[in-house]
Amino acid sequence: MNLKGQFPSSRMRRMRRDDFSRRLMRETRLSADDLIYPVFVLEGQGRTEQVASMPGVERVTLDRLLPVAERALNLGVPALALFPVIGADKKSDTAEEAWNPEGLVPTVVARLKREFPELGVITDVALDPYTSHGQDGLIDPADPRGYVMNDETLEALAKQALCHARAGADVVAPSDMMDGRIGRIRQTLDAERLIHTRILAYSAKYASSFYGPFRDAVGSAGNLGKGNKYTYQMDPANSDEALREVALDLEEGADMVMVKPGMPYLDIVRRVKDEFGVPTYAYQVSGEYAMLQAAFANGWLDRDTCTLEALLAFKRAGADGILTYFALEAAELLRRG
Repeated sequence: MNLKGQFPSSRMRRMRRDDFSRRLMRETRLSADDLIYPVFVLEGQGRTEQVASMPGVERVTLDRLLPVAERALNLGVPALALFPVIGADKKSDTAEEAWNPEGLVPTVVARLKREFPELGVITDVALDPYTSHGQDGLIDPADPRGYVMNDETLEALAKQALCHARAGADVVAPSDMMDGRIGRIRQTLDAERLIHTRILAYSAKYASSFYGPFRDAVGSAGNLGKGNKYTYQMDPANSDEALREVALDLEEGADMVMVKPGMPYLDIVRRVKDEFGVPTYAYQVSGEYAMLQAAFANGWLDRDTCTLEALLAFKRAGADGILTYFALEAAELLRRG
């Protein structure tokens, strides 16, 4: 009888017995190179604000962001992703502050690139921090439904992306989910000979309830009120649709694609990576972070091991990189080994 591959001739636990053999057969590895740190930036100077729904996360002004950027660089984290917190006096229905060359984001980008040129800077391209209604696009004031206009929004997004690129952003990351925005932004950047500016497309961004704490952090929750983003962000029930979205963004000129949220959508990450084989990223969003923090605070989960295990799951699913509020903490843990 041929028992090859069967117990007792095959014992899967043999290779698990010792640390050295577990390491030799390890299929997936997590490193600081895989992490992107999202940061919330305030106007002004000398200000720090705690985000109540995201323990350990702060909104900071540029002067207080600089030491954070230096720490990220020293830990080997490749890039920061910037998210602005704009005062109510600068929000409007037309979101024109989004492409103000003297505004918060271009100012922060220029300073970061001057101080830390080797640190990647990624900017969010979306209008929700700047709109008085909290939506990611423009709305016809005469429309009782408040439907976000697609083509008119593209022009605003292109101006916003160009503003960021001119300031020195390495990567612009459209997170709005308007149709055709990648092509419109790429056309605008190329026309200005900004051919090295990369586009990280939020290609499969779902209309998820896991974004709540983020909206608190950037101050758009109050503006959005009881509104929602179902008419442009993806239905959480859909998977095939995500592949169509990714294919379209790649055809239009995206260099990288994003799946958001993260852990509840790891099946989408795997499908995207298997189908396209392109640089694929995932966002461990604010709700995921808040849930883990709550479990840590109550002693229900071990902080260090669960932080790294959750991030490793992204890598195993096929993500090339992970946006995570645990980035600096995880990089410290990985350094300690």
